[in-house]
Amino acid sequence: MQRTTQSVLTTAALIFSLNTQATTIETEQGAIQVTTITEGLQHPWGLAFLPDGRMLVTERTAQLRYVTADGEKSEPIQGLPDILVSGQGGLLDVVLAPDFADSKHIYFSYNEPAASGGSSTAVARAVLNGQQLEQLEVIFSAQPKIESRHHFGSRLVFTDDGYLYIALGDRGSRRDDAQTLDTHHGKVVRLYPDGRIPASNPYVGNDDALDEIWSYGHRNIQGAALHPVTQQLWTHEHGPQGGDEVNITEAGKNYGWPVITYGEEYGGGVIGKTHKEGMEQPLHQWTPSIAPSGMAFYTGDLFSDWQGNLLVGALRYQLVARLVLDGDTVTHEERIDIGMRIRDVRQGPDGAVYLITDEPNGKVLKLTPASE
Repeated sequence: MQRTTQSVLTTAALIFSLNTQATTIETEQGAIQVTTITEGLQHPWGLAFLPDGRMLVTERTAQLRYVTADGEKSEPIQGLPDILVSGQGGLLDVVLAPDFADSKHIYFSYNEPAASGGSSTAVARAVLNGQQLEQLEVIFSAQPKIESRHHFGSRLVFTDDGYLYIALGDRGSRRDDAQTLDTHHGKVVRLYPDGRIPASNPYVGNDDALDEIWSYGHRNIQGAALHPVTQQLWTHEHGPQGGDEVNITEAGKNYGWPVITYGEEYGGGVIGKTHKEGMEQPLHQWTPSIAPSGMAFYTGDLFSDWQGNLLVGALRYQLVARLVLDGDTVTHEERIDIGMRIRDVRQGPDGAVYLITDEPNGKVLKLTPASE
């Protein structure tokens, strides 16, 4: 099976409407409207929909807020743990527990400082009670903690069978750790919602490996989503000056970084080969890099022609890449030019596509068909 597909690129025509809060974009499947729901967020990073129609939005600067459907922002929710805001680190992803209706638990990832210095990605859960987080528990803390401002990951995904996947980065300065099993750097880990380690994890019982590890050889995963049919975990990760990857992330598999990559050193220079036996090839890769961040499978009815497509946000090229799939093969790519750095992509309960932008004046955007 051919695992890497040549991208088919299109550039959408951007037409500004009379309403300064909305634009119309012509795409291959018809015109779409991009509406600004709210702005004034400081580098928003993650978004989750609450049952009452509000959104929870994280800001990397260590604020968590409600945003209503009409764009009203709350004051910051209180009760977050100590968060180190430094470089790419801060408050990151947020998801609701599968049993949120009963437990009121939310989960969030963040840059956790150590008293002795250094930091690492951690995941905590807490009960959401109005403007207060209660019963805070840290369920995972990546090891070791080091002095680095880069590559924290860190998307969170729950599966229908009760597992929590945490996608991590290699921390930049420690990229060779992605190939070792005695650190969490450059790994995907799998836990139960309370932080316990499943006995079926691939390295349980291996004294030379950390039991939490699900897969390894990753550089910096900032997009993760469950396939709506197969329920497999799909991820994407940043490459170094090229070589951004989409992968199906499976137990015990090695995704190659930094031994194999389609990217190169910043400023030029070979890092590794593109293939090696025992290491996985990406389903799809971008060279030059689009700097992917945020990802969702579209399953709604508003965009009927997008059903089953994979939507990937991009920071560098300020777009949404719409990937058409045949099984696990990418057969076509459309690049929808949004004109802002896209940090997260989510399908809303109304079938619209929601984006957040990574800016000092960050926005929540809503994509709908222009005829709606």
